[in-house]
Amino acid sequence: MILVSGGAGVMGSQVVKELVKRGNKVRVLTIHNDPFVSRLDGVDCEIVYGDVSDADSMKGIFDGVKTIYHMAAIIITHDHSLFEKINTQGTRNMVEGGIAAGAEHFILVSSASVTYEHTTPYSISKKECERIVTEQDKMQYTIIRPTLAYNENGGQEYMMFLDYLKKYPIVPFIGKGEALKSPVHVDDLMKGFLAIPGNKKAYGKIYNFSGGDTLPIWDMAHLMLEHVKIKKPFLRIPIPICIWLAKVMGVFMKRPPLTWNSIAGIVQNANLDHSPATRDLGYKPIGFKEGLQKCFPI
Repeated sequence: MILVSGGAGVMGSQVVKELVKRGNKVRVLTIHNDPFVSRLDGVDCEIVYGDVSDADSMKGIFDGVKTIYHMAAIIITHDHSLFEKINTQGTRNMVEGGIAAGAEHFILVSSASVTYEHTTPYSISKKECERIVTEQDKMQYTIIRPTLAYNENGGQEYMMFLDYLKKYPIVPFIGKGEALKSPVHVDDLMKGFLAIPGNKKAYGKIYNFSGGDTLPIWDMAHLMLEHVKIKKPFLRIPIPICIWLAKVMGVFMKRPPLTWNSIAGIVQNANLDHSPATRDLGYKPIGFKEGLQKCFPI
């Protein structure tokens, strides 16, 4: 039995479908009243409901489980306490539940943000998740750090960035746009995810799942708009001004449109080396232009 937390998400549902196609028994853990559970309609998997931040709500969910994909997490929120509650405590509960049930392999989906020089509440929570997983010694583990994920269904961060780029007639752009990014197509992530169970080479490893090429975020943003047939001017806003605006907005607004989290994601590199994943898992991602053409042919 393979347990997938967050298995109704964009990436999680794809993992579940592919695992089932390969003949695995799969149990999906998701929250009560999850509006996206319909993504699994017709898929021969078991769906159970619980909250990763509440260990009592997950009693019995780990029974018979040998492999765990922990994909449930919160990425974007104005309530920073949720990063600790859902990401960090949720991972701790998943690890403890897996150990108690005798699970053998814990696969954590982390984040490229853990490599950022300048931390955010989200990246700090994911770094702590990694520590929890690596410091236990009862299960084998593998940690995955995806970069910006996209496909025809989006991906939360990708779609939020695209919506922002489409919103204004002139795009206010944070900084010079020099940060290097390596967006990754969800299909490539799936191939990497599915090469891990039962692969002893993956035990005790941390893999970067990045895309097939690297480009400045300025160029990436223009390509994103080009593939939805939009062309508009960009206006570079100096980073210190953006940071100041984010602080002011944070004082006077409950849900400020500009935050340190968003600034940090724009101005820091996320062009991680995926060569260890290529060596151990056969991971060979396509480039961004090819991926966009695959998702949104023009």
